Amino acid sequence: MSVFFWNAFAFIIALGLLVTVHEFGHFWVARKNGVMVKRFSIGFGKALFSWRDRQGTEYVIAAIPLGGYVRMLDERIDPVLPQYADQAFNHKTVWQRMAIIAAGPAANFIFAIFILWLMYLIGVQEVKPVIAAVQPQSIVAKAGIQGNEQIISVNKHTARDLRTTNLLLVEQLGRSQVTLGLQSLDSGQKREVQLNLENWQFDPEQQSVFASLGIELLLPKATTTLALVVPESAAARAGLQPGDSIIRIDDELINDWPTLERLIQQHAEQSLLLEIERAGQRMQLTATPTLFTRDDGFSQGMLGIQPVVTPWPEGVRYTQRFGVIGAVGEGVSQTWQLTRLSFAMVGKLLTGDVSVKHLSGPISIAQGAGDTASMGLIAFLAFLALISVNLAVINLLPLPILDGGHLMYLVVELIRGKPVSEKAQEIGFRFGALVLLMLMGIALLNDISRL
Repeated sequence: MSVFFWNAFAFIIALGLLVTVHEFGHFWVARKNGVMVKRFSIGFGKALFSWRDRQGTEYVIAAIPLGGYVRMLDERIDPVLPQYADQAFNHKTVWQRMAIIAAGPAANFIFAIFILWLMYLIGVQEVKPVIAAVQPQSIVAKAGIQGNEQIISVNKHTARDLRTTNLLLVEQLGRSQVTLGLQSLDSGQKREVQLNLENWQFDPEQQSVFASLGIELLLPKATTTLALVVPESAAARAGLQPGDSIIRIDDELINDWPTLERLIQQHAEQSLLLEIERAGQRMQLTATPTLFTRDDGFSQGMLGIQPVVTPWPEGVRYTQRFGVIGAVGEGVSQTWQLTRLSFAMVGKLLTGDVSVKHLSGPISIAQGAGDTASMGLIAFLAFLALISVNLAVINLLPLPILDGGHLMYLVVELIRGKPVSEKAQEIGFRFGALVLLMLMGIALLNDISRL
């Protein structure tokens, strides 16, 4: 299966599942409050499959898998016979209507907790955030960090593993300083240092948050020694063999695999002079990378080689597993952390601390779904938990077209003692739709530019 179709398949599975959970939240609470549900739809547009239950609700799977909706009996939308008036949404109390609207995002939060509970019940491979070295003149170097220390906290929040530490550091965008808690690997001594973030430049599309601060993590590394030469590839035709170490390409000294990879990718169908070391002797070969076009249309040079990767440093990787009860607490804790980060990122978008160029649309989500599904069950579950929380947070934004906007109107109604006027709601709906379409357009353009 090509990358495109695999990503599309994973995207449909992920989004379909999350939308179903969200809409089921609305549906279940509506039914519990005596509201007649006319339609439960997953997707928009033409119905591909549909059926009805004994209570008259039509269930639909539609052609466009980019959302869903629950259509309830409502006098503001359709004429309602007198005998069904008490089952109309608009006849319910403000508190009942608020519960129905809030149930969608709540279902996504609960689903994230469940997913994370399942992950930690199975067991999650974690990595300790150990600083192996620092880049000279970097932010961490100026703070006096030299390496061989483990990050144990970020602004007093426990940094138990690499993934958590990454989220905590991203959350610091826009701040002038951050406090890192460190523990020496040699002596076990703990200390705190202040990082000055005033000149922090972080572009998540170009580098990791650790690299942007000047941190080199203790991780396996791809060396410039070859583990594999693909038969009949450009590398094989050039005479490269497993065990060869590439020292130089043309006039550029090769110190690491990323540099080697970059030069090969940038010189498709161009002759390159390679200086290599084989069995203690240096020699020169000429290789011409072939032009390789990926499924997404991006073209690059390829030799057909794979590097020798150093093993995991001892004690850095471990399995985090909890019992049935402990996994619940961990699921709640991780969901809260993701929620806090999501709201923080929304705030940073509004203040300009995070650029709108970092917004991701359906293409990026599809790529994320495909990549994590390829990595295995745990990675895909973690992706589902993240997107579920993001979906809940986005829906709680106070835009009239979203659940948060409806809740905002109901809070006003609760305070005033009467509903917001139809005209005000219509104006708000149009404004909300305009803002949402604008953000979706920016996100889609960002997706296309990344391709």
